[in-house]
Amino acid sequence: MQSKQAELYRSSRTFNNERKHKIAVDMLERYTGSNLKDFHKQIILTNFDYYIERFKMMSGATSTKGSAMNVAHNSEKKVSIIDFSIGSPNAALIIELLAVVDPSAVLFLGMCGGLHRSLKVGDFVLPMAAIRDEGASIHFMPPQVPALPTFKIQKFVSQIIIEKGLDYRTGVVHTTDYRFWEFNDRFKEDLYDERALGIEMECATLFIGGFACKVPIGALLLVSDCPLKRGGIKTKKSAKKVFRQFTDLHLDIGIKAMSEIAERGEHIRHYKW
Repeated sequence: MQSKQAELYRSSRTFNNERKHKIAVDMLERYTGSNLKDFHKQIILTNFDYYIERFKMMSGATSTKGSAMNVAHNSEKKVSIIDFSIGSPNAALIIELLAVVDPSAVLFLGMCGGLHRSLKVGDFVLPMAAIRDEGASIHFMPPQVPALPTFKIQKFVSQIIIEKGLDYRTGVVHTTDYRFWEFNDRFKEDLYDERALGIEMECATLFIGGFACKVPIGALLLVSDCPLKRGGIKTKKSAKKVFRQFTDLHLDIGIKAMSEIAERGEHIRHYKW
C-alpha cells in the first residue's frame, strides 16, 4: 500500500509528467502576466502587493499583473518577486508552478504572529521547521515527513543578517489554515504545549512542496503581531505601521541573499533522491 501511494506521489510531479509541465507553464504565465523566460532563477515570494511596490522602488524593477498574482523582475540583480497572496492552498499552487522555472533558490519573505513571550513586533524569525497543521501539504508528502526548509538558503540568509549587525531567532513555526484561532482556547493551549516560536499560514506547505517538487526554498519571517499578548492581535492600523517600518529592511535582506546567490552561482540543492 505504501509503495503504491509513493508511486502516486511520484507520478504527479511536474518534473516527470510532461503534460502537467506544459499546463503548469501555461498557468504560471496566465496567473502572473509574465512569460516563463522572464523569470530569474532567484525568486522571492511574498503575500503582499506592498512588497512588490517597494521592490520596484528599491531596485527599478519591471512588473506585470496576471489574473491572480503580481510579479516584478530585476535584471540587474537577477531576482524576481511574486505576490502569491495568502494561505496554504496558494502556497501549494505557487511552489508547483515554480517547478517549471527550475529556480536555483526561492526565499519566502512572510509574516508571522510571535508566540514566544520574548518576541516583539519587528523581530526576525528564521524557521528551521514548520508544523504541518494545514490541508495542502498532504497532497505532496505523507504526514510523517517533516516540513524543513533548504538548509543552505537558511544559512545564507543567516550570514547576511549577521553581516548587517541584526539579530534573529531560530526555531519551529506552526503553519495553520485556521483563521480566528485566537478565539479558540483549546487551540491556544496546544500552541503553548508545542513551544513554537511563531504561527503563520504558508511555511509548511512551501517547505514540503519545495522538497517534493525539487524547488530549493527557505524563509525569513517578520513578526507582525503578538496575538497571545493582551491587545496583541494585528489590526488595520498596526499592519500599516509594520509595513512602513520594516518592509524595506525585510526586502533588502531578501534581495541581497538572492542576488548574491546569483553572483556566486551557488549550488543550493545539494541532495539527490
